[in-house]
Amino acid sequence: MIDVIMFEVVLRSVPTHQIRSMNSVPFSRLVHAVIGTTLVLLSSLNSLAAEPVELTEEPLSFEKHIRPILKAHCFHCHGEAGVVEAGLDLRLRHWLMRGGESGEAIVPGDASKSLLLERMESGEMPPGDEQVSLEEQAIIKEWLNAGAITARPEPENLDGGDYFTQEELSYWAFQPIRRPAVPNVIADPSAEPQSGTASLINNEIDAFILRRLREHQLDFSSKADRHTLIRRLAFDLWGLPPTDQMISSYIDDSRPNATARLVDRLLAAPEYGERWGRHWLDVAGYADSDGYTEKDIEREFAYFYRDYVTESWNHDKPFDQFVCEQLAGDEMSDASAEEGDLSVERISQLAATGFLRMAPDGTSAGGVDRAEAANQNIADTIQIMSSAFLGLTVGCARCHDHRYDPISQADYYRLRAIFEPALDWKQWKTPTQRRVSLYTQSDRETRAGVEKKAKAAEEDRSKRQSEHIARTLYEELLVVPDDKRASLKEAYETAKAKRTAEQTALLEEFPSIGNISSGSLYLYAEQRARRAGDIERVANEKQREFILSASLERAGDLDESKLANLRELLQVDPSEWNEEQKALGEELGEIIVSVEELEKVNPEGFAKLQEYRKAAATCRSTDAKTELAKMLDQVKEIRASAPKEHFVRVLQEPSGHVPKTHLFIRGDHQQPDREMEPSELTVLRSGDYSVIPQDNESLPTTGRRLAYAKSLTNGQHPLLARVIVNRVWMHHFGRGLVATPGDFGRLGASPTHPELLDWLAGEFMRSGWSIKRLHRLILLSRTYQQTSIRRETLEQRDPDNLWLARMSVRRLEAEAFRDTMLWVSGELVSELNGPPVSVKEDAVGQIVVGKEMLDGERKPKGGDTDWKGAYRRSLYVQVRRSRPLAVLESFDLPTIAPNCESRVDSNVATQSLMMMNSEFVIKRSERLAEQLIKLTDDPKQRLVIAWERCFAKPIDSQTLESLSEFVEQQAKVFAEEDGKREAGENETLALASACQAMMSSNAFLYID
Repeated sequence: MIDVIMFEVVLRSVPTHQIRSMNSVPFSRLVHAVIGTTLVLLSSLNSLAAEPVELTEEPLSFEKHIRPILKAHCFHCHGEAGVVEAGLDLRLRHWLMRGGESGEAIVPGDASKSLLLERMESGEMPPGDEQVSLEEQAIIKEWLNAGAITARPEPENLDGGDYFTQEELSYWAFQPIRRPAVPNVIADPSAEPQSGTASLINNEIDAFILRRLREHQLDFSSKADRHTLIRRLAFDLWGLPPTDQMISSYIDDSRPNATARLVDRLLAAPEYGERWGRHWLDVAGYADSDGYTEKDIEREFAYFYRDYVTESWNHDKPFDQFVCEQLAGDEMSDASAEEGDLSVERISQLAATGFLRMAPDGTSAGGVDRAEAANQNIADTIQIMSSAFLGLTVGCARCHDHRYDPISQADYYRLRAIFEPALDWKQWKTPTQRRVSLYTQSDRETRAGVEKKAKAAEEDRSKRQSEHIARTLYEELLVVPDDKRASLKEAYETAKAKRTAEQTALLEEFPSIGNISSGSLYLYAEQRARRAGDIERVANEKQREFILSASLERAGDLDESKLANLRELLQVDPSEWNEEQKALGEELGEIIVSVEELEKVNPEGFAKLQEYRKAAATCRSTDAKTELAKMLDQVKEIRASAPKEHFVRVLQEPSGHVPKTHLFIRGDHQQPDREMEPSELTVLRSGDYSVIPQDNESLPTTGRRLAYAKSLTNGQHPLLARVIVNRVWMHHFGRGLVATPGDFGRLGASPTHPELLDWLAGEFMRSGWSIKRLHRLILLSRTYQQTSIRRETLEQRDPDNLWLARMSVRRLEAEAFRDTMLWVSGELVSELNGPPVSVKEDAVGQIVVGKEMLDGERKPKGGDTDWKGAYRRSLYVQVRRSRPLAVLESFDLPTIAPNCESRVDSNVATQSLMMMNSEFVIKRSERLAEQLIKLTDDPKQRLVIAWERCFAKPIDSQTLESLSEFVEQQAKVFAEEDGKREAGENETLALASACQAMMSSNAFLYID
């Protein structure tokens, strides 16, 4: 129970500029959230917005203004991939003049007579719901009336269909990266004091940012205080709060480079790789399951790629090497090196290729079209690769030419040809076939020794099992008719294939004999008491027969009446005689042979009875099921002592394998068209472009992926460095210099600071592709260290903070939220790498951390399991595509389908409800309260410590008093609620309520 007053207390502790920031969602995002279905209708407007058309400033041309509209709406039926419906090809202006079956499509100078425009205005063309917008129709109409001009002479034909206009090719993202001069910007001494810009600009980033600010009559905000800054830096680089020792050291450090030393300390810690590795795993589409089908098969060894990523970030592996290893790690060393033990470096290179194994893969699942699943995996892999390294929506060209960017369908399949030798859908390898064992020679020798012991134990068990089968047969034969016993034994011991019809029929008549086998022994063992009783019953029957026979011999010339009475009497067990029978027994006592006398009068019969009694006792006391199960457990235990064999999930291509790649008509693998050779996208081929080999004779593989990786990282590629520095910038500022990190094309956002983007990209490559150096450059800038306080001037001139005159407030990502909860409560387990922490469905359908537990009906039971793995960082929680962890899903855990280019931050009621009612949150609050009570007896000091843990800054006296009053009130409420509860427990619950309120506040969930 949390009092509303507490929320008011915490709310008062949060600066108002932070609260307002949550309502500053850009209008475009609001549209996407509220009216998602309008995206299709707005796509044509978006294409225009990417490059505004000024009708009055320049003449309209076919290449720049008309062709993009036709490409988006019409090419797929009129010209693309050889499809020319009604004989009309719209890809060139002179083909429009030529027209199709209905005649010429346009009449230059007279839009009213142009059939093309008429069909658009009537809504007849294009067919379907997505029509050419009125704005686009107006552009076409004006172009027609102005003479339907072209910007330059057109080609007579389009060889292969790869035709891009100069306007398409001149788009900024496809131009070489040029290193611009750093602006010579001097801080304004006359700036108002709170802006704090009187110091000199000594960081290149600040120079670029300040120049843009000045263009909009803006200036830097003041520098954030150290408490704010250390929390911001810790979360940015670690995804965790700073420690108390770090805070005090930083606050007390008066040296001018205190922040630089703090940044270096944060970058050097293993938590950095865990934090930034998680960012990259989003892009790579990391998952611990295959997806594709509802079964969502687990990927047991996917974590080797995750660990490779975190280690690479921690060691600041040059990013060009990071790229090459992920695309072609298997081709970077001689394959012969894999004949012996794999080196650490080789394992790392192979693990890196897991990047190309992250896409959903349904080829090992049942009931799927293997060819379709394989081709979908290839398509998803290309999408992941292109969005990660190129920042382009290349996948849009799988079925047709890209509607907005200069990427043809032929380009798509040329790019696919680079990966085809390793991802050959006609000779597809399932996930389990794409693994490399990490077993060493020493492991093999140890396992061989263990296996020898296990085989010996198996032989002992097999021998004992045979003994149990023989015993069971013997016991069952004891209870069958004497005249059938020998025949049944012979029939059973005769091989099934050699049995006669009579033997088969006999065994069917006596299934208790015919069904004896190693597989049914457990059933006989479970019924051993009944079977022992059957043997004893037969023994008793035989005993009566033997006594009767011996007694009759002793009776001599006893009259027939007495003999009849004797026979009748001895058919009944003496223990069951009635009074009359007892009297008869006494009368004939000298004639009746006792059990004890049998040994003398019929030693052979007596021996047989002893055999039966012994067999019954053995049957009753011998539990074959338990004995054999224990022996099997011993075999398993022996085998379990062998070193566990781990496998790395890799992408490799067979030696000498050079498959053909075909363009698929409409993307359908069942409609192959012309053969395509491997190549980079046409628009990205720079002047010194290296041709991708068809087959590199110096390598056992084709070498295509390695050549492509080298072309990406040769320092001349126009996109790779831009895309990567933009991602780093995005994670530090909440928004990239290009707001669409996975789409640098025309439908993506234009860069807010294009020169800074290029300068950073060039500097990144010049510095040896060092990510950590890039971090230092950004984090030590004035731009990054500004306060996030909103000012009226900024709200008017830059409400979305595009020009960065302040820092943007950012919410914790899902993993950082959960990890921080565990950190604050003192439960976080810092343990690097290794297999993922399993997730399960609990009894109420929530996905929680824990091992699967099912009841007799195979329904989940049990809650969150209390084990060490449950408290590890969220990075190590199993990423099961069909089972997202509930506590993470509420805070926008991304859907990996097939990857996540950038996360969204929602602000919805369910998050508040979870903070109030989630068992996870409540437990963390209680654990924190328990720790605080152990630390000190002073109630106020407990709140002081809790506040500093949650917010990394001291508590003010007014808030402390309010919190103290709240805890006192809550303790009374809990006492009245349950009079049997002890005072100490009420005190803990009251303090836990205050802790939960702190953890639920904006100041906890947002980074200022």
